Amino acid sequence: MIPLRDTNKTRHVPLVTLGLIAANTVIFLLELSSGNEYMRVIATFGLIPHRAISAFLTSPFDVIGWLPPFVTSIFLHGGWIHFIGNMWFLWIFGDNVEDRMGRLRFLGFYLGCGVVASVTQVLFDVTSQVPVIGASGAVAGVLGAYLLLFPRAKILTLLPIFFFITFVRIPAVYFLGFWFLKQIWWGSLTLSAMGGRATDVAWWAHAGGFVVGFITAVAFRKRRVESGRPPDGSTTAP
Repeated sequence: MIPLRDTNKTRHVPLVTLGLIAANTVIFLLELSSGNEYMRVIATFGLIPHRAISAFLTSPFDVIGWLPPFVTSIFLHGGWIHFIGNMWFLWIFGDNVEDRMGRLRFLGFYLGCGVVASVTQVLFDVTSQVPVIGASGAVAGVLGAYLLLFPRAKILTLLPIFFFITFVRIPAVYFLGFWFLKQIWWGSLTLSAMGGRATDVAWWAHAGGFVVGFITAVAFRKRRVESGRPPDGSTTAP
């Protein structure tokens, strides 16, 4: 299933969402232009679980020493499909979440979800020497928040059925619920199949980001209800 757009209108221009997409784009283009230095860039700014755990256990109070990769890694991508997929989901779902939270809160929320997602992946793959990169965990947090805040919103979705392609409007609760269950399913399968070692897809980072995004959004849902507005806050477009 490929989401094309949602039916929610926003009240404000999503400056933070646009800024995050712009920042990721610039950094990705710099990655592509790094040539022979690409692997060094990934190794330096990506999150290597074994290295992160070792740094934390050695100096747990030296936050400057072990925290940066948890942040820098969420602005790196491993290829065009990886990059476009993350930015597309951020564009579709990020504007409404930013509109509800406010710009500065949304920025902190996005980065926080990315860090928690990275921590989750590290805990599920502590011995890995492979860099974990990508905005997927942070974007998953946005998806979790969207599910709680706008469960009745409709997602126009491209749905391939065998040799046919159709377009359907799927309620966010079903689209995003299915997306989350898929992360849990594949994460569990890969852990079982590989004896506790994760694959090159950070399924548990996705799940961790989604859960923390969903939980964090509870505060904004309550505030919406107290203001007398509909709980899902959705405004449908024709």
